[in-house]
Order: sequence, then C-alpha cells, then structure tokens
Amino acid sequence: MNPVERREKSMAESSSAGSVVRPPVMLGVLISGTGTNLQAIIDAIGRGDLKAKIRVVISNRPGAPGLERARRHGIEAVTIDHRAFPSREDFDRALVGSLNQRGAELIICAGFMRMLSPVMLAAFPNRIMNIHPGLLPSFPGTHAQRDALERGVKIAGCTVFFVAPGMDDGPIIIQAAVPVLPGDDEEILAARILEQEHRIYPQAIKWFQEGRLEIQGGKVIVKGIASRSGALPMINPPVE
Repeated sequence: MNPVERREKSMAESSSAGSVVRPPVMLGVLISGTGTNLQAIIDAIGRGDLKAKIRVVISNRPGAPGLERARRHGIEAVTIDHRAFPSREDFDRALVGSLNQRGAELIICAGFMRMLSPVMLAAFPNRIMNIHPGLLPSFPGTHAQRDALERGVKIAGCTVFFVAPGMDDGPIIIQAAVPVLPGDDEEILAARILEQEHRIYPQAIKWFQEGRLEIQGGKVIVKGIASRSGALPMINPPVE
C-alpha cells in the first residue's frame, strides 16, 4: 500500500467513525542550496500552522547548506548527486526510489535547480509542488527578478504550482504580488519576493493536506475559498 492509499484508508476509517480527520501529509523536500523555503515549512510545522511531517530532505549538490539546516531540526538529509548518473531519467529513478522508501506523499521543490523528467512526474502525478520568484506564466527561468526589472514591470511576485513538463509550467495554486520600487536592484527585489515565498508555500501545502486542491481543466480550484469582489487592487505606482 503506497502512502496515498494509506492516507485514503485512514480518512475512510475516520469518516466511518463519524468524523473526517485528515492525517499529516508526509513531505519529501528537494533542495540544491540554502533551503530558506525549507526553513519556512519547518517553522510552519513547528507553530502548528501546518499539519505535516518532513520525511527526508534530498539535495543534488553535496554540501548544500540546506542539508545541515535539516539535520539541525532532526530531519533526515541525504545527497543524491546528479553527476553520478548517466541521464536525467536515471537520476530521477534514484530520487523516486529514495522518496518512496521514506513514504513521501507530496514532493516539495524548494530551490531545487533541476528539471524533472517524465519518470518523476509519472511517479508523483499532481503531487510535486514548486515555487518560482515570478508571477507565472510571466518570466519563467532562473532569472525572473532580473527579467522583471529589465522589462520595467511595476508589480512582481511569486507563484506556487504543481509541476508539469516544461520550464516552470503547471497548474498555479497560489500567487503573491509585491511592488517594484524605484531604486530596486535584483537583490533587493529578490529579498522582497522571498518574504512572500515564505508565506505562500506553507499555505499551498496546508491546502493540499486539507484536501482542498482540485485540478479542473488545467486550473487549480481551492475549495472553500469565498469570493471577495470588493478586494482592493494593487496599483503601483500609487494613484494620487
């Protein structure tokens, strides 16, 4: 019985008892660097805001600082070096084996600088999330903040999405917007966006754990979100 089947069995048993208690979601986190989004998820779990358990943190880069970050919190952290494999598919097979061995249900890419192959996508359909420092579908790729500045946009932001084939492509779960201010450079804008990444990534995982995410026609529907037609727009520069 795989982790998803175990989750559904547990929910069915609780439902038959008169109430549905959704168990914590088991996470496998993929990193390549410092792991600040990993830390945001760890913190959300610690505060009780997110019902989840990180089963393993895997880096494709030996010595990535995020590995030590995980170990400080008592989380298993391992390296699977992509350079040791003849192909992207072989590397992904090793990832799949390691994640399945630890019972990961939802895969979290948190600064994981690798394109995932169909091997990985087939193993975890609609169960791989990624975050991007741009308002997708605008500015995909590794230099989203720089590209936004070069185009002179007034509003930038970040996006959490389910991973699909292609560069930073897939159904969008949640986005956050920030203003681009006079004098911003790439570093300043990236820091402003990163603050919002740390807010919305745990929220997307929380919705998954609560069973509130549904994909319809390539779009993510968040169940139970009330429509707020009177929500204030973000206008930048401000209108006098």
